[in-house]
Amino acid sequence: MRVSARSDLAAAVRGRRKDIAMSQAELARRAGVARKSISELESSKSSPQLGLVLGVLEELGLILTVEPRAATRRPKRTVDLDALLDEHRRR
Repeated sequence: MRVSARSDLAAAVRGRRKDIAMSQAELARRAGVARKSISELESSKSSPQLGLVLGVLEELGLILTVEPRAATRRPKRTVDLDALLDEHRRR
């Protein structure tokens, strides 16, 4: 699953937790955090620390992968002004 927003992460955590039939309380206990932290993470109500996120992902058997974003724009075209002026002068 691609995660590009907190809501994506929340959905991934909530979905995986439910898939393995684990309660928020059990996940919190295993990850060593408060149940409220799991609830806030799953509802995108907070910006959790990376350590909390990594601990929760670990307990859910998920991994975090970071990769460069695919280029969505065409690279800017460069113009050689000297060549453009030379071409204009030849006309």
